[in-house]
Order: sequence, then structure tokens, then C-alpha cells
Amino acid sequence: MRRVRYESTGGPLFVEEAPVPQPGPGELLVRCAAVGITLPMVRKVAEAAEPVTLGGEVAGEVVAAGEGVTRFRVGDRVTGLCFGYGYAEYAVLHEAMTSPIPDDADAVTAVALVRSGLVALGALEAARLAPGESVLVTAAASGVGHLAVQLARARGAGRVVGAVSGPAKADFVRSLGADDYMRYDDDSWGDPVDCVLDAVGGDLLTPALAALAPHGRLVAYSSGGGTIQAYDLLVGAKSVIGFQMALIARGRPDLYEQWRQDLWRLFAEGAVKPVVHGEFALEDAAAAHQVITSRTNLGKVVLRP
Repeated sequence: MRRVRYESTGGPLFVEEAPVPQPGPGELLVRCAAVGITLPMVRKVAEAAEPVTLGGEVAGEVVAAGEGVTRFRVGDRVTGLCFGYGYAEYAVLHEAMTSPIPDDADAVTAVALVRSGLVALGALEAARLAPGESVLVTAAASGVGHLAVQLARARGAGRVVGAVSGPAKADFVRSLGADDYMRYDDDSWGDPVDCVLDAVGGDLLTPALAALAPHGRLVAYSSGGGTIQAYDLLVGAKSVIGFQMALIARGRPDLYEQWRQDLWRLFAEGAVKPVVHGEFALEDAAAAHQVITSRTNLGKVVLRP
């Protein structure tokens, strides 16, 4: 099979021939029809001291099942998170991290909706967003952010603001249901909000926290790190909540499944529509990463093996 690999920090990415992997106990071998590019993986390629395995979100057809698998069988269409080689023609998924794809959805839709949508929905749950409250979403045009904007609106937010890197994304963010947008380098982020969903981290944490109204909540689900001063929390009785999807998938499979069903229901109702910025061949994986790095993507970036 073909798969993408690299040998030193920052790349270059290249396609090589490799043996088709075999599923172990509790694992599925999937023929990949779509692979979602994530910001954390792009950052690892650029920053990790040693090369990492290019994993991520995949969708396709089950072609083999390991011992102990009970929920899926050969021929099922599934999507899930791959911790091994995911930028490949075949990938191995753990059964616990895998979800079925409905008959009326294709692989690209599934890979754009499920994992990113679960993170967006989980972040909103962590924020305890109440109907009528206001929410600001950073990286609002990203794979997760563009779904978070739609989900916030679907869950009854009174005002939704999208934070983006530049004005070129304004119309896109508004088309998702945002009432307004702001740029990261704006002097003011506008009226204070009840919740901030932050997918950026780093230096952006300070202005994101300042954008909160008293008693506001900031949910941090970024791989970008960052530091917050305790005084900035105390002065407005604000809260910062960390969120990681993997902990829910592993520790609360019942909640993971409930959120997954909620996502597909909202998709069927037309309340959430994943947007795909572009589809790239495995040989063009570096170009797909560059779209993320340059912050030019509007929605999800996908590889098509």
C-alpha cells in the first residue's frame, strides 16, 4: 500500500510503499476513502523533536477485523481516529474510537463531520452554554471551529462571534450563522461574551480570557499551549476548562455515542453542514498541510487516498 511519511522535523512529506497492516485484538483494518488533516498533526510535523507517525481521522470500509471485535464486520463503512499510519490507503482503528457512517452520507462528509464535530460539541458541553448566552469561537473557519459556530447556533446561543485571522474569512463565518466576526489583532474583541471556545492557545489565551464577561467560561481544547495569569481569573470570577476528546471516547463511551448520534441527527435536519475546503491526493499531503499552516482553509482539509 501507499502511505505518507517524513524523516526529519518539518518534512518533507513523501509517499512510500509499505505492507498492509494487520488488525490486532479489538482493532479494524479500514480501506481509507478519506483522511482528515488536523492542526495538532500539522504542528507535530513542524515542531516535534523526532518524526511522528502521521495519524488522524479516517473514513472508509472495513476489510478485516481483529479478535474480539463485536460492533463491526467486513463491509461496514466507518470513521474513526487512527493512532498509527492514517495518511495511507489502509489504516488500523481501535473499535472504541470508531463510529458507523449512515447510508445517506459519504466518507468525505463523515471525516469532516464526526471527529471535528465531536470536539466542537464536547467543547460546548464543557462550557455549559445555556440558551440565550453569547459565545465566541476562535479559529472559527477551521475544521472544528466552523462546526462549533453552527452547533452554538443550533443549541440556542443568543449571539455567536467568530474569531479569525483576517477579513477574507468574514463572509464565510457569517454564512455559518455567526452574528459577527473579529480579527485576532483587533484592539477590541467587542462586547464581552459568556463563553469562549479556544482552539488556538498560545498568546491568544490572554485576549480570549479578557473577552469574557464576569463569571464567563473559557474552554481550551488547543494543542498550542499558553499561560494564563491567576489574577485574570480572580478579577472577573472567570473559569478556564480544559477539554480533550480522547478522554471522553475512552472513559465515557456512552456519552461519546450520544454525541455522535446528536451530530448525525443535526446533520440530517440540516442544522449542521460540514464544509470541505479541498481534497488532496496522498502525493499532495504537503500542500494540504500548507493550507492549514497558512490559515487559509475555510472548513476541513481532506486527503483522498
